[in-house]
Amino acid sequence: MPAAAPPPSFGTLALRWYRLNRGGLGAMAIGILSLLAFLLVWHLLTTYRVVFFVRFTNVPSPLAVYASFTKAIHDPKFLMHIVLSCRRILIGFSLAAIVGVPLGLIMGRFKLVHEIIFPVAEVLRPIPAIAWVPMAIMLWPTNEQSIVFITFLGSFFPILVNTLHGMTLVDPVLVRAAQCLGARERSIFREVYFPASLPHIFTGLTVGMGVAWVSLIAAEMISGQYGIGYFTWEAYSLVQYADIALGMIAIGVLGLGSSLLIRGAGQLVMPWRSR
Repeated sequence: MPAAAPPPSFGTLALRWYRLNRGGLGAMAIGILSLLAFLLVWHLLTTYRVVFFVRFTNVPSPLAVYASFTKAIHDPKFLMHIVLSCRRILIGFSLAAIVGVPLGLIMGRFKLVHEIIFPVAEVLRPIPAIAWVPMAIMLWPTNEQSIVFITFLGSFFPILVNTLHGMTLVDPVLVRAAQCLGARERSIFREVYFPASLPHIFTGLTVGMGVAWVSLIAAEMISGQYGIGYFTWEAYSLVQYADIALGMIAIGVLGLGSSLLIRGAGQLVMPWRSR
């Protein structure tokens, strides 16, 4: 009886892991280097107070922003701003997804529904979120509800349009094949249209999340009393330049994290796309 092969050594396993993930590690290394280069350029421009078309005389340095960050993370008020903004995003974006995805699927499948709703949506879609602020204040009894409504509008239209676009690109051959096999309308909708539209749905969700953050920050700056957008605007009013940069960085990190969550959910729902 032949002897069992010895288990691979740690070095062998590490080499295999590196070969499998070499592309991802290279991209991560390039990303880290680009961030370090950005911080270095930022530091030099603010240290020497460069004035070349753009003035860096009042822009805070990375060290000043870091000092503001270490102070803010121990401030319950700053954490409350972040929590409230995340809650508004969660509510507004969730409502937009719950309404936009089914409506886009129905509009793509039924021509009459498309003809009724699409003209109205196309008229409302180009209106920027900031233009909705006065109307939202009149429509809703509280600032909180008006801000959530503006966040909802910002993410609703990208989700609706991308879902509708995904429905229009479904291969009609697949639909006819399902009909020939005796599938009913509900089964065709569930087994053909919905899976084929999923890539575009998640594209719309990702774009909608980005627009939702833009809409939320605009609403918080104008009519909010709490939130990371209000924190950034208040820092500008109080001439606290480091807090302005801190608020902007916090918005970017929160938006990036939200988009990564959606992309991760998309990979779980569509495992065939990551192969």
